[in-house]
Amino acid sequence: MKNSFWMIAGLTLAFGATMVAGAQTSTGAAATAAKPAPPLQLQNLTPEGPPKDPFPPANPKYFTATSPTTETVNAFLKALWGYDVNRIWRVEAIQKTQAPDVAKVIVFVSAKTANAKVQTTEFFVTPDGKHAIAGDTVIPFGATPFADARKALEARADGAYRGSADKNGLMLVEFADLECPHCKDAQGTMSQLAKDYPNARIVFQSFPLTEIHPYAFKAAAYGYCVQKQKNDAFFDYADGVFNTQASLNAETGDETLKNAVVKAGLDPAAIATCADSQATKDEVNASIKLAQDLGVDQTPMLAVDGHLLPLTQVPYETLKTIINYQASMDGVSTGAAAASSAPALTK
Repeated sequence: MKNSFWMIAGLTLAFGATMVAGAQTSTGAAATAAKPAPPLQLQNLTPEGPPKDPFPPANPKYFTATSPTTETVNAFLKALWGYDVNRIWRVEAIQKTQAPDVAKVIVFVSAKTANAKVQTTEFFVTPDGKHAIAGDTVIPFGATPFADARKALEARADGAYRGSADKNGLMLVEFADLECPHCKDAQGTMSQLAKDYPNARIVFQSFPLTEIHPYAFKAAAYGYCVQKQKNDAFFDYADGVFNTQASLNAETGDETLKNAVVKAGLDPAAIATCADSQATKDEVNASIKLAQDLGVDQTPMLAVDGHLLPLTQVPYETLKTIINYQASMDGVSTGAAAASSAPALTK
């Protein structure tokens, strides 16, 4: 599994972060043309924060690119980081690069604690303004970076689900591989999420990693056929497969899948015939294509209203904080009895 450099306080403060010595901005190439300074915004700083601004003021000579705007970058970072009430930042540069219409963005990041160190992070924004790139990682960019992924999931996520039948509410989509040990480990988390978020639609979306798991595709095909007969039976089937993963091999794999179907209360012969059909194989391939289109590069991955999170790398309470925040941003109900309120988005 790869670590996500955009990730979570407690895992990594900021993508590509390095320490800043002193209070001077290092922005690389000199600006080619000065323009009016952007607002000196200090994001997420509230009266409970440190007594003084920890960042140097933004210098207008480091804002040479016309796109993206400071406001768009701040909205993007709020979508990404706003769940963390202790994190503050300021956009210090948006620069032209040698690549036509590719902008380099530099952000200073710190915490609302006394003597907190200032870090810097940088990324590039593609000419169409739809993606941010740092290192080998690419994620959606924009004021609402997860909206397109959310729409794709509403239209194309067709796996078995728990909870709400409503696709317009809180949507938690787990991309998983039935032969993946980490996916097996994540099932306790997914069951707890189903209890904690009764208003959510929680989908198991198959993403078999066929390069490393030779029985994953067939297991996914069986799963689709089980789901067609009875949605809830899929989760009994998945438990049966997860609990016998070691038997998914050339000698015992077929028998293992059939036993899991029996555990789900269905006819294994009928499911095997269904799984071998081209129509079912097309469904599995469409699920793989959905994952690839969204940029899913590992399992298990959880999409929270389109926001991708590596499921086993996020502490549970942090995961809940992100879910609550994203639900608040999207204006949907979690159904949680004591869901924490999302932090105010202040400037």
